[in-house]
Amino acid sequence: MRGSPPMHIATSFSELQLALGRFSAAPVLVPTMGNLHAGHLALVARARRSGAPVVTSLFVNRLQFLPHEDFDRYPRTFEADCAALREADCDILFAPDEAELYPEPQTFRVQPDPALADILEGEFRPGFFTGVCTVVLKLFACMQPRAAVFGRKDWQQLTVVRHMVRQFGWPIEILEHDTVREADGLALSSRNAYLGTAERHEAPQLHAALTAMAARARPLAAVAGTPMASDAWAALEAEACERLQARGWQPDYLTVRRRTDLQPPRRAGEALVVLGAARLGGTRLIDNVEV
Repeated sequence: MRGSPPMHIATSFSELQLALGRFSAAPVLVPTMGNLHAGHLALVARARRSGAPVVTSLFVNRLQFLPHEDFDRYPRTFEADCAALREADCDILFAPDEAELYPEPQTFRVQPDPALADILEGEFRPGFFTGVCTVVLKLFACMQPRAAVFGRKDWQQLTVVRHMVRQFGWPIEILEHDTVREADGLALSSRNAYLGTAERHEAPQLHAALTAMAARARPLAAVAGTPMASDAWAALEAEACERLQARGWQPDYLTVRRRTDLQPPRRAGEALVVLGAARLGGTRLIDNVEV
């Protein structure tokens, strides 16, 4: 570890401002909901390489959970998270409770562009990105970071946040980091802890399906925008869903989209990404593979 002061833990806005006052430079923010794993710590390492002070936020944001989702059982591992962040040389951990971040009902919320936020994840989790954007706005406002780091595993979230920052004109650089995976290809996620033994063995098949789709999408990308390509995209997506269903999955979507705005391919040569979300038993997993 580097020879810097120990990590400061702030649980209130006032404590956060005092902690930030130790530094002359604006920080780089790594927003998380805790239950940290190697994927989160890779984001901290990316922030560390910027040379700026690193602030990791830890807050399980109720606004981005639907009523039937796992807010109450979402893993809270505060002591382990603190130990991991100290080892990763994080400068400040900001860990507010709900009363601190939402001292009154949060009736003012950020409504992201429906063209970005009401598709894919937004179709199956209505209001999810409103909750994400609202909490990110609060975090940006209270610490005014020079940059923030997000993982590519949550590709749609990364895209929504990037568009939000650009439209509001905030002088905040959005940094990204590759998806961190297990040796068998499973993308690291806090929700992997919900998988049973047999489900954990099966779980890498989502990544395998998306990888196979990406390989088949590459030649189609050269003729994107033609009637033939449109029919081929639909057939490719339907076949991939059927194969996962045959293995016991419940796919929400497996689809090929443009990387920049998540719309269907329209012209040859566009940069594309294959995105997928599917339930395995009681656990919903998401992943993506760039084409």
